[in-house]
Amino acid sequence: MTPAELAVAIRRILVQMQADGSLSAAELPAEIVVERPKNREHGDWATNAAMQLSGTFNLTPRAFAELLAPRIEALDEVSKVDIAGPGFINITLNLASAGMLARTIVEAGSAYGKGEALLGLKMNLEFVSANPTGPIHMGGTRWAAVGDSLARVLAFQGAEVTREYYFNDHGEQIDRFARSLLARAKGLPAPEDGYGGEYIEQIANAVMASATKDILALEDEAAQEAFRAAGVELMFQEIRESLHEFGVDFDVYFHENSLHESKAVERAISRLRELGHVFDEDGAIWLRSTEFGDDRDRVIVKSDGKPAYIAGDLAYYLDKRERGFDRCLIMLGADHHGYVQRMMAMCAAFGDEPGVNLEILIGQMVNLLRDGEPVRMSKRAGTVVTMEDLVEAVGVDAARYALARSSSNSQLDIDLSQLSKKTNDNPVFYVQYAHARTQQVAVNAKSMKVDHSMFDPALLNHPTETDLLAKLGELPRLAQQSAEFREPHRIARYIEEVAGSYHRWYDNCRVIPLADKPVEAIHSTRLWLNDAAGVVLRNGLGLLGVSAPERM
Repeated sequence: MTPAELAVAIRRILVQMQADGSLSAAELPAEIVVERPKNREHGDWATNAAMQLSGTFNLTPRAFAELLAPRIEALDEVSKVDIAGPGFINITLNLASAGMLARTIVEAGSAYGKGEALLGLKMNLEFVSANPTGPIHMGGTRWAAVGDSLARVLAFQGAEVTREYYFNDHGEQIDRFARSLLARAKGLPAPEDGYGGEYIEQIANAVMASATKDILALEDEAAQEAFRAAGVELMFQEIRESLHEFGVDFDVYFHENSLHESKAVERAISRLRELGHVFDEDGAIWLRSTEFGDDRDRVIVKSDGKPAYIAGDLAYYLDKRERGFDRCLIMLGADHHGYVQRMMAMCAAFGDEPGVNLEILIGQMVNLLRDGEPVRMSKRAGTVVTMEDLVEAVGVDAARYALARSSSNSQLDIDLSQLSKKTNDNPVFYVQYAHARTQQVAVNAKSMKVDHSMFDPALLNHPTETDLLAKLGELPRLAQQSAEFREPHRIARYIEEVAGSYHRWYDNCRVIPLADKPVEAIHSTRLWLNDAAGVVLRNGLGLLGVSAPERM
């Protein structure tokens, strides 16, 4: 019995209690919380339903628990129920019921852990969105790993997720990039506000090589425009290739410049003006953002007729909503923290609900270390460490896992030396090795004629087996929580615990009989458990975009 099945059974009991008059008529929650108790001696699972619902039925939590507990204990799958403290209900399953989980997981395969909490929601997830003025730095690399993992987690809960990259091909940064390319092509130092690094020379040379005419013979303005058009495209193509090699592909690449060319900015301003949230003053167009919690009203179009930065944000958000997205999630770096307030005001001005229709996730910086010492210089970019540098040092799997296993709200230190080790203190190795071990056990079992033909779940009674089963049963709940809180790192920490439980079980319980001993039901039953662990590790690694190797 999975915790999800137990939760459904408890809710069914509550409905029956209302029907027979044991409880008064009242609305029940859609889901009953069933969790693993902190102390396994207290049982396999626990619920706080009595504490959660006692007020609804005008009972004390303890009195409610005393009504509910006997009915839970009457379930065929339950062997014992205890009431703890003010009203926690601890539940111990019988061995056969607990062990059945192994078969349930194996038969579900890649579907095990999936949920429907977000079914029917159309979600737009915008992440990375690095300006096409240089390689992706470590902040963008972190968002690539976390964002792609979050997209997988949201889809695992039934959401229709669109990965979107906002291609900033409009504005001063692009002009600086073009000036830098032109200067390098002329053999001049980079402009004071320009970009340096070997990649600028590589892009400049590529532009020159592909040009059908002598760009340097043009006037500076025309030459700069030629470098801008070709250089941005070459840089962006390189960014896309780097992301693809990192296992991240986007469904939509949205060009900022299209907002201005399509008059989307003007349409957004018109919509807000119709809603009464735009005013004109001092020759500029303003958004009344203070009416929606912002600290000051914002200029949309400056007095010289040029759009302010927020103009593009207004048009882009409206465009997403008009494309039918229920939820717009944007992942931004720590330097954008002060940006959240105005974005939420913008959302409210359009009549939407901040935090629901628009969510903004802020990620902190990444520091790379090698043997405890900071790594600051890139081979290519000169001043920043890039995605390519990290992948070259530790590989895609280790890089993605390391970046996704910690909360994006916290600053992250990554030691390249540790990630390169094939030891248990390297978390990605620890988890991948556990999966590879499940596959090798299955291969060895087959060679010894141990198969799935026998299954007696009551035989899974060793302490390490009950511990492993309980841990495997948590994936559906952890997957739902990861989606709900937008925290894919919960999956990484969970599968590390699964790996630990599996390794301990492996050290104590044999799947293959000793030499000259017959294959018995216990061996086949343990093979089911071994394979169930493999499914959970594989599904968890898949949610992080990390491979599940069969051999290591």
